[in-house]
Amino acid sequence: MQPRERVPLQWASAQNNLGLALETLGERESGTDRLEQAVVAYREVLEERTRERVPLLWARTQTNLGIALERLGERESGTDRLEQAVAAYREALKEQTHELVPFYWARTQNNLGNALKVLGERESGTARLEEAVAAYREALKEFTRERLPLNWALTQGNLGNALETLGERESGTDTLEVAVAAYREALKEQTRERVPLDWARTQNNLGFALMRLGERESGTARLEEAVAAYREALKERTREREPFQWAMTQNNLGKGLTRLGERESGTDRLEEAVDAYREALKEQTRERVPLQWAGSTGNLGVALIILAPRKRDVAMAQAAVSQIEAARDALTAAGDFRAGYFEEQLTIARSVAKQVQGH
Repeated sequence: MQPRERVPLQWASAQNNLGLALETLGERESGTDRLEQAVVAYREVLEERTRERVPLLWARTQTNLGIALERLGERESGTDRLEQAVAAYREALKEQTHELVPFYWARTQNNLGNALKVLGERESGTARLEEAVAAYREALKEFTRERLPLNWALTQGNLGNALETLGERESGTDTLEVAVAAYREALKEQTRERVPLDWARTQNNLGFALMRLGERESGTARLEEAVAAYREALKERTREREPFQWAMTQNNLGKGLTRLGERESGTDRLEEAVDAYREALKEQTRERVPLQWAGSTGNLGVALIILAPRKRDVAMAQAAVSQIEAARDALTAAGDFRAGYFEEQLTIARSVAKQVQGH
């Protein structure tokens, strides 16, 4: 490596490359050591790549720093790293203007949106999510479908994610409708043939937004669409290729089928939901991913307690109570907010189980 004192900008360039390598390694590892080292490297770079000396290189390094901080923030429970990432992206945008470097401006707007979205998910209000939506919409001014179709599609998908989370916190359906439209836009370029895993991810996200819409409407059309979208996703999200994502989508499919089953008089949808949850649990084991295991186990119990009275199955009702109880206990021990939901479901399940036993 070049001596810093003799050739500071060449040293900074090498240090920046070191940061990029550490960041790439860190993204592939489960710990945070490499990402921490990348953050240190980028901050050292910024001591030489100052805004006054090399404004665009300074901005590029601020973006790199933001990405490393965002990855760290995603793996930590607090918000400090994510706040720092947002600050770094905003610094970068002081020099990466739309007029001067339109592509880099749009890319950093998209990155800013991602960090704001994760922050928004961890906070109770909607301000961060609204800022994320605004950042994605800025990015789409440059990432047009005609000029950069896959960047456009990726940003449409990101916009859909922020709108879907925002829509869940609002009482109406307007924002969820816009989220669905954004996902459908993304799928115009994210075709199964061109980018199969991106296509599957967006199908899964589309399914989730449709399910939330369906829960707020009295009919079943949106829920049917949600189930269809999840099944599309599973054509590419196979257990062999993406076991974790496959299990997550199986769990989502189970939820959609459970909602449908609640509104229909038969048992077919609920039995399909039970099958989907059991598939998910083949990968979501208690040892490997305890919180995901608890969620899918509890969801399985909820489906079974709806199904048990229709089949007049006492053993099924008892199993449902046990599963919901196990989920509640595991999530309570972890301090997970879903424990409250399963506490409510457990009260219902115990009551239903008594009724089934009384028949």
